Order: sequence, then C-alpha cells, then structure tokens
Amino acid sequence: MEHITLLLAIVVVTALVFDFTNGFHDTANAMATTISTGALKPKTAVAMSAVLNLIGAFLSVEVAKTISGGIVNEDGIRTEVIFAALVGAILWNLLTWLVGLPSSSSHALFGGLIGAAVMSAGWSSINGGTVVTKVLLPAIAAPLVAGIAAMLATRLTYRINRNVTDEGQLKSTAKGYRAGQIASAGLVSLAHGTNDAQKTMGIITLALVTSGVLAPGSNPPMWVIVSAGVAIALGTYLGGWRIIRTMGKGLTDLQPPQGFAAQTSAATVILASSHLGFSLSTTQSCSGAVMGAGLGRKGGVVRWSTATRMFVAWGLTLPAAGLIGAGAEFLTKQGPWGVAVTAVILVGGSFAIWLASRRQPVDHTNVNDTGDDEPQGIVTTAMAAVQPPPVGGPAADLASTIPAPASAPDDPARPPAKV
Repeated sequence: MEHITLLLAIVVVTALVFDFTNGFHDTANAMATTISTGALKPKTAVAMSAVLNLIGAFLSVEVAKTISGGIVNEDGIRTEVIFAALVGAILWNLLTWLVGLPSSSSHALFGGLIGAAVMSAGWSSINGGTVVTKVLLPAIAAPLVAGIAAMLATRLTYRINRNVTDEGQLKSTAKGYRAGQIASAGLVSLAHGTNDAQKTMGIITLALVTSGVLAPGSNPPMWVIVSAGVAIALGTYLGGWRIIRTMGKGLTDLQPPQGFAAQTSAATVILASSHLGFSLSTTQSCSGAVMGAGLGRKGGVVRWSTATRMFVAWGLTLPAAGLIGAGAEFLTKQGPWGVAVTAVILVGGSFAIWLASRRQPVDHTNVNDTGDDEPQGIVTTAMAAVQPPPVGGPAADLASTIPAPASAPDDPARPPAKV
C-alpha cells in the first residue's frame, strides 16, 4: 500500500465507482422477475441481493485473473490506460441505465479497456485469442444456452402441473414457486457477485501490476477483494429501478413458475462460467433466460420491439465503450492536464446523466408500473392468438362467466328485463 501514487489511487477509486455502477446497473439480473411477480417487495429484494453479492465476491478469483492478465498484455500498459478504460465503461453504463436498457457492464469494461489499450500501445497490446474464447464466444453462447434452458424448464413446469385444477392446490403451488423464485434469485445474486465483482478486482489488480506494486500474474490482494465486494453490494442495494422495470415488465409478462425457471437457468450458466474463468455478461444470460421463459409458457409472448432495442445495445456496448475509452486515453496521453480534463468529463457527464434521470424518476414505488404498454406487433399478436387456451377447461370458465339468473327480488334501480 505504501507504493500507491496519487494517479493509482484515482484509478482505484474510479474502479470502485465502476463497480458501484455495475451493482445498480445489474440488480435487475437477479431481482427483476422476483419483483415483477410479487414474490418479494422491491426494497427487500435489493437488500437480499446486496448481501449475497458481497458473499459471492469471496468465492473465486478465476475471472479476476482473466481480466488482470488475459485480455491485454501487461507490458507497456500505463496506469492512465486503466483510468481511460474505466471512464469509457462508467459513461456507457450510465447512458444505458438512463434509457432503461440492460446492456452488459462486463462488455462496457472490456470495450473501454480494449479501446484505451489500442490507443496507447496499438493492436499488439490485445490478446486476441483470449478476447475471442473468453469474451466474444461466451457473449453469443450464454444468452442462447440460458434462454433454451429456461424455455424447456418452463414447459416442463407447466406440463407437470397441467392436471392441477383445484383452487387450493393452485394457490399452494403458486406459493411454492414464489419460494423457489426467492431461492433462485438468491442464487443469481451469489453468482453475480462471484462473476461481476471479480471484474473490478481484476482491473484494480491490473492497475497495481502496471504501477509496479504487484508482480505480473499476482492474485488480487485481500483489500481489493473486500473493497470490490462492498462497492458492488452498495450499488446493488441502491437498485437500478429503470432496468428492473424493463427486465421484469418490458420483455414479457412473467408468472412465478416462469420466474423460477428463468432465474435457475441463468444462475446455472453464470456459476458454471465463473468456475471456468469465462467472463460472460450476467445481463445477457439473465435477459436470454427471461425471454426463454416467456416463450416457454403457452400464450406467453415476448415484446420483440423491446428485445430488439436490447440486442442493439448489446452490439453497441463493446465498440461504443471502446471509442469512449480510446478518446479518454488520447487525452490522458497529453500529460497531467489531460488526466484532469478526463476526470472533469467523467464527473460532468455523470452528473448530467443523473440530472436527466430526475425528469422521470423510477424507484421502488413505481418500478412495476408499465405506463403505456407498447404495441405487441403483428407477429406477437398472431403467436398469442394461435396458442391453446390455458389449463382449466372452457366449460369451467363458461360456467363461471355466465351465471344462472338470480332469484333475488327485483331491484327498483334496475330496469325490467325485456321478454
């Protein structure tokens, strides 16, 4: 700790700020479906998620190793490059949070790091093989695997319960799924802390290596693990309500069995990738699982216009954060005044985005309000129209919706029936 310079301290603090934004940006991954189905109250959900994020940060350092010594070559990378990368990641995170799009905080960090490193030392500073195998391929595979698993799990769940028609059994089953949803949400929160908190650990460790404080290939020190875990937990507790609304209500309408299937599938994918050192996007995994769960229920639909905007944000995240990171690195290369200007841009831009968000605030009191629902579109409406009716049988519904004439005395306020 005695070798930490002012610049390195600024980088460490900025990395923890990114970790904080990662927390509230990605709270939706664990808790959006739990909140939207009413399994947990919003503030209770984010508090539980924050605690489990903190615990998850201590479970592994494999992803941190990928960040600190895999994506970029440590030789020749200056500490200013790390600062520029974090500027790109933070500003993109805040922009996508403002518009309520669940983009990938992980890819924002990778994009900022790649863009800043290329601006500083050229393309030779990037380990292309690691980027492809541990970033790009998991980015494509994770949402597909999680989505297919959630769709199959949802269909299996409804098939198992297709013969349950008694009202008491239905209520008991719904309570069971809500309990399972809470447990699976906790598992996703644990997985999120295990995967995403490590990214900040890795970036701080990389900064320590580039500054000569740590030897190349070192594991994150304990103070780095603790501070990264606390930062992401605090951000999670703040709650990224705008993105929770999109994930919970904007993509599809979820019932408790679907929420349980989506969260269990996403958690399995995230934990498996953390064990293998794949630094995938927890956002993409959870979003894919939510869409898969929406398609898995008969009569369920996915709002493809919202999904399309989300896909566009996913595709733009790496290059957009990379361009911002490269621009920030161009400034920091100019010397101390360039670093100061970059810091001012970061603070000013963050404040401007926060002010813009206050025009239409979203918090725990209105997170489940959908407002004016967007039109579903011709394809989605047609898909819903051809789906079989829900379990329960038309006869029972008909009997309940067309009751027999009442034998009560005539109501003087009601006109007599025509014969």
